[in-house]
Amino acid sequence: MDGSNLFKSTDIAIVGAGIIGLACAHYLVEEGYSVTIIDQGKIGAACSYGNCGYICPSHLLPLTEPGMVWTGIKSLFNPKSAFRIKPQLRPSFYFWLLQFARRCNHGDMIKAAKSLNQILEFSRQEYSNLFSNYPIDAQWKETGLLYVFQTKRGLNEFRHTDRLLTDEFNHSAQFLTTEDLIEFDSSYKKDLAGAFLYKDDASVKPDAMTASWTQLLQQKGVKFIEHCRLDSINKSNGRVRLLKTSLGSINAEQFVFATGAWSRGLSKELEISLPVEPAKGYSVTIPRPEHCPSVPVLFPEHRVGLTPFDNHLRLGSMMEFSGFNTKIPKHRVKQLFNASKPYLNVSIQESYDEPWTGWRPMTWDSLPIIGRTSKLDNVLLATGHNMLGMTLAPATGKLIAQLIQGKETSIDVKPYRPTRF
Repeated sequence: MDGSNLFKSTDIAIVGAGIIGLACAHYLVEEGYSVTIIDQGKIGAACSYGNCGYICPSHLLPLTEPGMVWTGIKSLFNPKSAFRIKPQLRPSFYFWLLQFARRCNHGDMIKAAKSLNQILEFSRQEYSNLFSNYPIDAQWKETGLLYVFQTKRGLNEFRHTDRLLTDEFNHSAQFLTTEDLIEFDSSYKKDLAGAFLYKDDASVKPDAMTASWTQLLQQKGVKFIEHCRLDSINKSNGRVRLLKTSLGSINAEQFVFATGAWSRGLSKELEISLPVEPAKGYSVTIPRPEHCPSVPVLFPEHRVGLTPFDNHLRLGSMMEFSGFNTKIPKHRVKQLFNASKPYLNVSIQESYDEPWTGWRPMTWDSLPIIGRTSKLDNVLLATGHNMLGMTLAPATGKLIAQLIQGKETSIDVKPYRPTRF
């Protein structure tokens, strides 16, 4: 299209059609803005596609918890570690790790958790509003999230976490003894130590969520352009004037960058530091067994989760800092299946179409990046959601819409400001 305008008049251009970009488009179009979304791939095809679909306000403690530095060091020598750091030839990666390590202490953990707690609670409420008011078919289930433990040691260690969540953040779980767990769900073995059920958590099927939401937004006039690579950004006088893409140019009044794990590559063009590192995760989806867990579950001792969908069961896990590595080693897929064996009293057939991998956009303080940049006054960022992109999407979208309108935001956005780095 050689520089011609893809759309001559759009109020808002959003770069990135993952769950965050869709959420931003939703709240903006509801306020009467015209919106165009571009993506270098397909809508909702990256990290928004194959995750476990948890909507989890209970997951408010950041990755920067005490002990993670030692966990990372040990992972250098263990290719099967669920949390793994692989050496890379990038100085910026080691600077990121240094900043991350500095925050792996109790004080910084609590500070980050308080900031996460407010946006998690806000987003959980927005999800309820979303599914109450819009015809989005995403297998929305408000059945809670179960944390199941194989050993007494693992259970007792988590008791401290549960007490912290209760005392500091008012997130109380229902404790299930071994007998309670079997009565709650007979798919678990009878020799497990117990479990904690966080009843306020929920779940969606991610690909169904993005597909249904996209269809709704298209009906409301949002324009989507897939396989549209952002090549450069035209700027003058402290504003972005247009985006030059592989399919032509896009003009807009305001620009939202919801570019996930690829955000660091825009630092120079957007004139702001964006220390976002890709953290690789894996999942595999199989036909739903006749006998399987009834609610989403985490096995913290093995760092693996399962989510039962209507017709499928998804197993997901891993936090692997290995850059944009697309390989899916067979031992990683096998690891997902093996991790479920100590917990379930039925065997899961290891038959699947294909495994999946995606990259979480990790910041060194575990907080998302939401807000305006300092040097380009019509640019907003909505990225760096770490492991919580699916959970935080509605809150992020609403905050971006409020910032664009110049309204008072529903929660304090200072902890997430892009200029904090």
